[in-house]
Amino acid sequence: MSLLSVENISVGYGANTVLRNVSLSVEPGEIVTIVGPNGSGKTTLLRALIGAVRPGSGQIKRKPGLRIGYVPQKLHIDPTLPITVERFLRLPSGHHADACARALEQAGVPDLSQRQMSGLSGGQFQRVLLARALIDKPDLLLLDEATQGLDQPGSAAFYLQIEQVRQDTGCAVLMISHELHVVMSASDRVVCLNGHVCCEGTPEIVSAAPEYRALFGTGTGGALALYRHEHDHAHDETCDHNHGHGHRHEKETEAAE
Repeated sequence: MSLLSVENISVGYGANTVLRNVSLSVEPGEIVTIVGPNGSGKTTLLRALIGAVRPGSGQIKRKPGLRIGYVPQKLHIDPTLPITVERFLRLPSGHHADACARALEQAGVPDLSQRQMSGLSGGQFQRVLLARALIDKPDLLLLDEATQGLDQPGSAAFYLQIEQVRQDTGCAVLMISHELHVVMSASDRVVCLNGHVCCEGTPEIVSAAPEYRALFGTGTGGALALYRHEHDHAHDETCDHNHGHGHRHEKETEAAE
């Protein structure tokens, strides 16, 4: 059974229809990335999935008992508020310190628990938001352009961590990204959205689709290949030689620290 199934939903604001007859599903353990130009309805779709927006037509079905973790695009915390990472993670449900420590470990930042939230870098802050989403052991993780504002190495490191989370916890991931390289680096399936579903399938199928190329052009092929990580690193040596992948991987590791 699918964790989440969207069937022909349409969403509008007043007379403006943002999404038209959109259908998609998320299966257990898979990573699905939604891409599309600005104004294509990506965030509106995610808001519908978490219940913040009601579709005008169609339906959204969730597996009974489905636990969802959500990583927002941004979250503002008053910089004058003295709150540690651990205290932030324990609000509002009073999670035990062990649960906080486990979530931070899964998010790749195990040493941040006693740091002040106001003193975190952008990348560290997003990892803490990821930990917050993981603390209740979700079946499905939703990410709304969670690397907005991070530099390229920081973004790449974050998405590598998402792959690790999937491997460690088995949760499925549905993420929105404006970074086209993500479709090749951390996805099993890609959905290209532009008010409706233009095309979907494996990264290779979507990146070659005429609908995708009409929106994004053909010039991203090199970047897509460069950022491809996959779960099998048997070809790392070739990638290092051809694309300087090893040097970039060092930057990604540094960015996560």
